[in-house]
Amino acid sequence: MTAPLAVAGAAVAAIVFVEIVHAIVKRVGRRSALAADLARTMHRPFLATVTLTVVQQAVRIWAGDFPGRSGVVHALVLLCIAAAAWLVGATLLVLEDMALARWRTDVPDNLKSRRIRTQVVMLRRVTVAAIVVLTIGVMLMTFPDIRALGASVLASAGLISVVAALAAQSTLGNVFAGLQLAFSDAIRVDDVVVVEQEWGRIEEITLTYVVLQIWDDRRLILPTSYFTTKPFQNWTRTSSAVLGTAEIDVDWATPVEPVRAELRRVCEESDLWNGKVCVLQVTEAIDGRIRLRALVSANDAAALWDLRCLVRERLVGWIWQHQRSAVPRVRAEVEKASLAPAQRAGSPGADADSDAARVFSGGIDGDARGAVFGGPVPVASDSKD
Repeated sequence: MTAPLAVAGAAVAAIVFVEIVHAIVKRVGRRSALAADLARTMHRPFLATVTLTVVQQAVRIWAGDFPGRSGVVHALVLLCIAAAAWLVGATLLVLEDMALARWRTDVPDNLKSRRIRTQVVMLRRVTVAAIVVLTIGVMLMTFPDIRALGASVLASAGLISVVAALAAQSTLGNVFAGLQLAFSDAIRVDDVVVVEQEWGRIEEITLTYVVLQIWDDRRLILPTSYFTTKPFQNWTRTSSAVLGTAEIDVDWATPVEPVRAELRRVCEESDLWNGKVCVLQVTEAIDGRIRLRALVSANDAAALWDLRCLVRERLVGWIWQHQRSAVPRVRAEVEKASLAPAQRAGSPGADADSDAARVFSGGIDGDARGAVFGGPVPVASDSKD
């Protein structure tokens, strides 16, 4: 009975030790957010790692020889490796959570925070995948047969890697594209982009795909390689503040300065405007109308959308109330039917024989141009009577 009691005593001692450490860290966590996160996240993996390690050593020292000893010890070794990997992964996750908590994205100027958050999230996924792969590899290497097979596996590793690369070409391309996106700052979490004529926000970036939250709460799932091979618009590439336009068409008789003053009043009364850009310009004057473009700015894309709609609504209402003559009109000129044909023929532009109406003939330049584009001149043959 000595061996079972020794193993049980070692396990109880390990559990008591872990609980004491957990109570101390939890008490410190009342004043430290890091300690509180460690106490909450690492309690179970730390308990499993310490208990399994102590039990394994107790079996090796006090258990002696018994049937199935090698199998029990090997199983304990595998459990210790898995528990240690769990503990390492939990520690790294705590550090990553601490970085995410320090760099918040719910603040107005969050460009650097969004970049760091994107990189940390991508590193978390890579870290978890690497820990799982390494743990499985270490556990497999504890089997003697697999260690003996290692030489032949290494000899054929070149061929296997080529075959695997060809079979998973698309997946590997997306993985490398995801790593490129994480550290190239092409897109970040919470960036506002226009992709496939859809306006939305980058909600999640993984190693293989990107989730775009469209403005109407739909989700557009795109492979990460899309953002490295195709063009897209990033509205928050350098800062969260963005510019937007609101365009309206009015009549030529519209005085522009009162409309410009009204735009300034609307922007100053709205909390959506960030106080930077508020400009009214005439961008077109065709088809009997002039186009007014109001250029405004906001702190983020969501506020800009609402500000554009507000400006358009207020300007339309103000023009209808104060400058109703500015509403676009359609003008037509009616010609009298009694006008003589001779008079119509004498109207401007009726002289088709004028040199000013010809490009490839008439005048020295026109004849020279016509000779170039007209091709070779046919030679007349002599006729015999």
